[in-house]
Amino acid sequence: MKREYQDAGGSSAAAAGDMGKDSMMSAPAEEEEVDELLAALGYKVRSSDMADVAQKLEQLEMAMGMGGVGPGAASDDGFTAHLATDTVHYNPTDLSSWVESMLSELNAPPPPLPQTPSLASTVTGGGGFFDIPPPSVDSSSSTYALRPIPSPPVAPADLSADSARDPKRMRTGGGSTSSSSSSSSSLGGGGGCARSSVVEAAPPAAAAEANAPALPVVVVDTQEAGIRLVHALLACAEAVQQENFSAAEALVKQIPLLAASQGGAMRKVAAYFGEALARRVFRFRPQPDSSLLDAAFADLLHAHFYESCPYLKFAHFTANQAILEAFAGCRRVHVVDFGIKQGMQWPALLQALALRPGGPPSFRLTGVGPPQPDETDALQQVGWKLAQFAHTIRVDFQYRGLVAATLADLEPFMLQPEGEEDPNEEPEVIAVNSVFEMHRLLAQPGALEKVLGTVRAVRPRIVTVVEQEANHNSGSFLDRFSESLHYYSTMFDSLEGAGQGPSDISSGPAAGGTDQVMSEVYLGRQICNVVACEGEERTERHETLGQWRNRLGRAGFETVHLGSNAYKQASTLLALFAGGDGYKVEEKEGCLTLGWHTRPLIATSAWRLAAP
Repeated sequence: MKREYQDAGGSSAAAAGDMGKDSMMSAPAEEEEVDELLAALGYKVRSSDMADVAQKLEQLEMAMGMGGVGPGAASDDGFTAHLATDTVHYNPTDLSSWVESMLSELNAPPPPLPQTPSLASTVTGGGGFFDIPPPSVDSSSSTYALRPIPSPPVAPADLSADSARDPKRMRTGGGSTSSSSSSSSSLGGGGGCARSSVVEAAPPAAAAEANAPALPVVVVDTQEAGIRLVHALLACAEAVQQENFSAAEALVKQIPLLAASQGGAMRKVAAYFGEALARRVFRFRPQPDSSLLDAAFADLLHAHFYESCPYLKFAHFTANQAILEAFAGCRRVHVVDFGIKQGMQWPALLQALALRPGGPPSFRLTGVGPPQPDETDALQQVGWKLAQFAHTIRVDFQYRGLVAATLADLEPFMLQPEGEEDPNEEPEVIAVNSVFEMHRLLAQPGALEKVLGTVRAVRPRIVTVVEQEANHNSGSFLDRFSESLHYYSTMFDSLEGAGQGPSDISSGPAAGGTDQVMSEVYLGRQICNVVACEGEERTERHETLGQWRNRLGRAGFETVHLGSNAYKQASTLLALFAGGDGYKVEEKEGCLTLGWHTRPLIATSAWRLAAP
C-alpha cells in the first residue's frame, strides 16, 4: 500500500505521528496561525482546525483498528506500523484534508463478493473488511508483497472469531501514481493521492475443503466413449492377429472401462467381446460342454432363445412350410432332423398334417442328437412327448433317435426304414432338416462333404437348411472379428427392441426379462467360440447364403424356391411379436431371410437333388 503527495517546490519526509514511528524532519517557518507543535513535526495545521483534526484522527484510529482489543489487536498494530513505515508524504501542508481522504477510503463500501459461507467468515467487526496478516517490511524498498498465511478451516457458526478467518492475498501497486481498473480499487484522496491494490480471495471451496482429499470429477461423452470402445476392440483384434500380445493385453484392459460408459445392447456386446478377447490373449479357452450340467444348461439357453425372439420360430415355420408342400399327396412321410434338441419344431407340422384334406399321412421322425454325459437316452424322452402329442391329434407316428457325436458319423443305412419295405406300399418320402447345424461341420475337414454324400444317398425329396446370415469363417481373424462384432451388435439390438414375445403374455414381464437375459448368454457363448477358439474347437463357423449356395451346388443340389405361403407364415409370426416393425422378411433368390431393420440375420433355404 503506497501513497504519494507531490508539490512543485516542496520537500519530503517519512510520516510517523500517532501511527507508531518517530521519524521526522525540519520544516520551514510557519505562519502565525499555524500550530507550533505540529509545525515542529512537519505539519501545517491552523489552530482553528485543531479540534476538527483531532476528531478526524480519532476516527481514523478507530477505523484502522488501532484501538482494538482482543486476539486481533496485535495484528492490527502491526498493520498500522507498516503504514507508518512505508508511507511517504511530500510537502504535508494539509493534514486535515489527508486525514479526511483516509477516512473516506476506509469507510468506502466493499466491492461485491460471492456470498458463500467460507467468504462470509472473513467479514469482521474489529479491524476492517479483510483480516490481513502483518507483512514483513523491507525498509529499503517501497514495494512489498503480502503472503497468505494458512489458517484452519472456517467454522461458519462463529463469524466473529478471528481464528476462523480465511487467508487472503494482497498485491499492491507500484511506486508511481496508478489509476483503478476492474481488478484494482482506486482509493485516491485530495492532494493527488492515489492508492491501487488488488485483493484476491482464496476460492470459496478451498477454505471449507482445505484438508479434504481431492475427488476427481469425470465427465464422459458417451458417444465419444462408444467410438473409442469400438476402436479399442478392433485395435485389440488387430494386435491379436499380429501376435502382439503385449499390446493386446494393454488394450483388452481398457475395454471394460470404456464399456461401462455405454448402455443397453452396446455395453452387453462389448462385455462379451471383451471377455472373448481376454480369453484369447491370456490363452484361457472355453471348454466344451462335457458334464450333464453343461448339457442341461445349453438346452435351457436354447429354449429361452426360442421364446424371447422370433429367429428360431421363423426357422421352424418356414422350414415346416417347405416340408409340408413337399409332402403334398404323400401317404408315408419321413423327416430326418439333424438337430432335434427338445423337438419344438415338429408339433406344428404334425398339426398341419392332421388338418390336411383326406387325413394325415403316416409320419416317421428320426431325431439326431449328441450323446449325453450321463449316458441317458434324452432323445427317447423327446420321442415319447411327441408320440403323446401325435396320439392326441390322431396321427400315425413313429420315432427313432440316433445318437451321434457329429453328423459325419451318420451312414446312409441309419436313415433307411427298419426292415424290408412292402413292395405293395407307397414308397416313403424323405425330408432332411438342418437348423443351425451345417456350419459346425466346417470345423472338420471333409465332414460337410461326407454328410452331403449321405444325404444324397437317401434321395430326399427336399432338404431344408437354416443358417446364420454372416461370414464368421474367414481366414483373417480381424475380418472375422469385425463381421461378428457387426452381426451380434445387430442381434443384441433386436433383443432390446423386440421386448416380450407372444409366449410371455401369460407368464408376465418377469419371464420375458429372464428369456432376454438367457438369450444374451446364449449368444454370448457363440461370440466366445467365434473369437476365442481356433481349430476344431471353433465350431461356430457361420457362412452367408451365397457361400452355402456354392457348397450345396458343388455337392449336387439345386435351390427349391420357397413359395408365397412361407412368406405369409413368416409375416404372420412377426406380427405377434412386440417390436415386430423392426424385423424384416425378405425374399432373396428363392430363399427367405429374417433381419433387424436393414441387416439380414438368418436365412432359410430349400434344396433338392439336381437333375442328372
